[in-house]
Amino acid sequence: MEDNAKPLLIETSVEERIGYITLNRPERRNALSYALVAQLKQALTQWQDSSDIRVVVLRAKGPVFCSGADIEYLHKLQEYTFQENLMDSMHLMDLYQLMYRYPKPLIAQVEGPALAGGAGLVTVCDLVVATPQAAIGYPEARIGFLPAMVAYFLLRRVGEGWARQLLLTAEPFSAEKALAIGLFNWVVPEEEITSFVRELALKLARQNAPTSMEFIRKLIADLQDMPLQAGLEFAAKMNAHARATEDFRRGVAAFLRKEKIEW
Repeated sequence: MEDNAKPLLIETSVEERIGYITLNRPERRNALSYALVAQLKQALTQWQDSSDIRVVVLRAKGPVFCSGADIEYLHKLQEYTFQENLMDSMHLMDLYQLMYRYPKPLIAQVEGPALAGGAGLVTVCDLVVATPQAAIGYPEARIGFLPAMVAYFLLRRVGEGWARQLLLTAEPFSAEKALAIGLFNWVVPEEEITSFVRELALKLARQNAPTSMEFIRKLIADLQDMPLQAGLEFAAKMNAHARATEDFRRGVAAFLRKEKIEW
C-alpha cells in the first residue's frame, strides 16, 4: 500500500503551556518551500485559540535556522506567470501576517544563520534569543530578488537607517551586531539557550495575563499607522475592553488582596 502522507517539515510539541514549532529540514538547511510555509500556518492556526498554550517558540534542527527559499523552489519560480508569483507571494505574506497578529507571544530560538525568508520569520517574532553562532541577513538583492514583505516588518523593528543597510548591502549581521540594533533581544551560550528560552516562556506564561499579552500585541501592530487622535481613541477602547475581561477581574482582585497570581 502506497504511503501518501505528507512529509513532516516541522515538528510540534507542547510542554508546560509552551508550544514548540521546530523546523525539520536540516538536510536542506531548513529552507522554505510552499509545503513548509503551509505546515507552519496550519500549526499556528490550530493553536491560536487554545487555552492550553500561552507562548509559542519557533526553533530549528541542525546548524542553520533557515536559509530562505529552497533551491528547487527558486527554479520553479522562474517559470511562474505574474499571477502565479503573486499567489505564491501572498502565501508567505499570510504566514507573516498570521505571526505578526498572533494572539500569543512568539519567541524565536535562533542557533544558526537566519537568511532571507528565514530572517523574515525571526523579524516578525516578538522576542529573539540567539547563540553567538547565529546571524541574520537579507541577501535577496544579490540574486535579483526582493525582500519585499519582510521590509515592512524590518522597518518597524529597527527603523529606516538599519533597514537600508541590511537590505541594500545584503550582508548578514552577526549575533552581536543584531543584538546591538534590536533585531535580537538576547545572545546566550549555545549550551544555555534551550533552558533560557524555556524560562523566558514560562515567565511570560505565568506572570502575565494572556488577554493582556494579546491586547498588547494588537496595540503594537495597529497604533503605529494611526494619527495621534485616532490612536489615543483606539487605545482607550482597548483599555475599556481589557477592563471587561475575566483576567482583569482576577488580576486586580489578587493585587488588592496582596496575593500572588499565577496565570
